[in-house]
Order: sequence, then structure tokens, then C-alpha cells
Amino acid sequence: MTTEKRNIPIMKPFLGEEEINAVRGPLSTGWVTQGPEVAKFEEEFCEYVGASHACAVSNGTAALQLSLLAVGVEPDDEVITVSHSFIASANSIRHCGAVPVFADIDPVIFNIDPSKIEPLINERTKAILCVHQIGMPCDLNAILEIAGRHSLAVVEDAACAIGSEISVDGSWQKIGRPHGDVACFSFHPRKTLTTGEGGMITTNRHDVIEKLRLLRHQGMVMPSGADAQDENGNPRVVDESFPIVGYNCRMTDIQAAIGRVQLSRLPEMLDVRREQARHYHAAIEDIDGVVAPVEPEWARSNWQSYCVRLDDRLDRRAVMQAMLDRGVSTRRGIACAHREPAYPEGTWKCAEGDAPLAESERARDQCVILPIYHTLAREDQDYVIEELREAVALAKNPVS
Repeated sequence: MTTEKRNIPIMKPFLGEEEINAVRGPLSTGWVTQGPEVAKFEEEFCEYVGASHACAVSNGTAALQLSLLAVGVEPDDEVITVSHSFIASANSIRHCGAVPVFADIDPVIFNIDPSKIEPLINERTKAILCVHQIGMPCDLNAILEIAGRHSLAVVEDAACAIGSEISVDGSWQKIGRPHGDVACFSFHPRKTLTTGEGGMITTNRHDVIEKLRLLRHQGMVMPSGADAQDENGNPRVVDESFPIVGYNCRMTDIQAAIGRVQLSRLPEMLDVRREQARHYHAAIEDIDGVVAPVEPEWARSNWQSYCVRLDDRLDRRAVMQAMLDRGVSTRRGIACAHREPAYPEGTWKCAEGDAPLAESERARDQCVILPIYHTLAREDQDYVIEELREAVALAKNPVS
């Protein structure tokens, strides 16, 4: 075992002088709420992912809720999703007054298993909320085929997936194009691209973007163009109106200024993370009892998180504690909403029968997320690998 104890966090945001300088613009002009920086960020984000429209919002959860409302989800509707996700996925459905219906996951890539979707569809089903879990794209091609047969909306929870790609008809396309009706991103500090807090929604549907822009700003409409000018072209007083009940989910220009810099640095950040993932892959092949994550041939992950699976011989908590004792922070596998107190029986549905969410629960109980971030030095990554190796050996042969 390495003698020198280190302190390695699970994640560090990659922020520097460029981001600091970027916020001077909105701070110096005094336009700090939603304004020109937000508009530019939306435009540049569209260009990056290949979408027609983008709507910046206050956070990823707001992105999900507003998107579900914009595609027509109403109280008592059902939305098919996964329990195995950050709880915001299920919460966004509940916030709409709808019922989350949980499908089990593919045990290899930890995303929704398309074969589990169709048996859950009924006359109350309005949408599929699919998650690109920890940056790994889900099988969108199969999901879209199912949704098309049943006339269901598809909302992509791409909170972790900025920069990830999927192969569609033989060409690589970025997550967020979008491939369904809407895609939703988060810019929380644990995400690859961060604005502190914040989110983005992308869509190719004109009706949806118009609804989103109303919903994020209290449902407010401000007259412009001819309505804001007199017959001589001079500005005149106008009054806002509120045709629908909306929310306060705006992004600030300060956040957008940071986001624009982060977006320009994204290719570099992706290159570093993918190299770190390759280094983990090679080392973990030699650790008995630990399985590295799998990237399907039709997907390219941004490696927002690096999630390994421990076999049944190992106590996950014991492995994590041994690593923490040596200064390495880890996180458990993705939680399952249906196992949390906020989701008692009667607040969600799933397939009938024995252990309908067995793979979701196994992944939660057996998986560990290792540190991965832009400034993780190779020597620190090697330290993580060695401490994982030692912790697994200790868990197999505990000292009495």
C-alpha cells in the first residue's frame, strides 16, 4: 500500500481565469438576469449539439419539469422512466401531478432496458422520460421506435450527457440534437460543463420552445416589434400580459457568461476524461472482483462519472470506507427512487411480478463511482487505482 495518504475528491469543477473574466461583462453592464448573455449561450449551445432551439433555465430539474409540461403531461398521466437515476428524474414527473412508472435497467450500461417499456404502456401513458445515465447514452433508437408506435412523447434526461454521442443511421450525433421531442441538461458543479447551477433544454419543435419560454418566465408575454412602436416608429409604453400560469426558472447572464466559456473548453475536457477512462479500463481489468463500465459500440460517453461494479463477494460499503480512510472519496451507485422514503407505495408503479426492478436494485447496491475530473493528475488516478485494489483485497480477506 502507498504510504503517503492523499486527499482526492470525487469531482472538481474546471474553472479558471477565463470564467472569472467572463462574468465581468454582465457585472459591469448591470444586466445580470436573463439577457444578452443567455441568448448567446442558447445560440452557441444549439450550434454545438445540432438543435434548432434552446431554452436556458435555472437548473436541470426545472428543465425536466418544464419539458414534461411542454409536451403535454398533465395530472394523473403516466410517464415511463427509471427508478435507477438521480431522484430529480422521478420528482419532475411528480411535480407535474403525473405518476412515474418505473422500468428496469440494462445491467451492462445502467440505462432503461427498452424491452421493459412496452408492457408498461396503457391509455394513461403520455411520455417516456429516458435517462442518459452518468453520461452514457441510452438506446435511443429502440426507445424512439417504441414511442413512435404508441404516439408517445420522448423527453431525454441528458443532465449528465453534454458531449456524449450516439450513432444514428451510421453517423455520430451529439446527445441534445435532440433525438426525441426534448433534451434536458444540468450544469451543476458535478457535471462536465458547469455554471454553478443552471440547465438547458433543446428541441426541434417550434410549439414546444414557445411554451418553454413562457413557462420559465412566469408565463409572461411582453409586446415587441410593431406593438411597441407608434405610427412613426417611436417606442411607446406597452404592458406585459400573462396568458398562462408559469414559473420563475430563468438563468442569469452571470451563469450564461460562465457557460459560454465552459462550452468553448468542452472538447478539451472531453479528451481528458476519455483518456482517464481508458486508463481506468486498463488497470481495472487486473482487479479481480471489479468490473469496468462498458461503452456500447453505438455510444460515446463523456465519462461524466466512472462507475465500477463489485461482485457479490465484496461489501460495497467496506470497500468505500477503506478507500475513504486512505483519502479517496467515492460515491455509491446510482440511487433508486422507489427505495427512498419520498416514494412510498402508491406514489409510483412498475411491472407486476417477482422483483420487477431487480437489476436497478443490484446496480445500486453493487456499484461504486470513482473520482474523475479534468485536473485529476495521472499520479493521483494511479493512487485511486491502487487504493481500490487494496480495498478489494481487504474486503475479500478481512483482518479478524
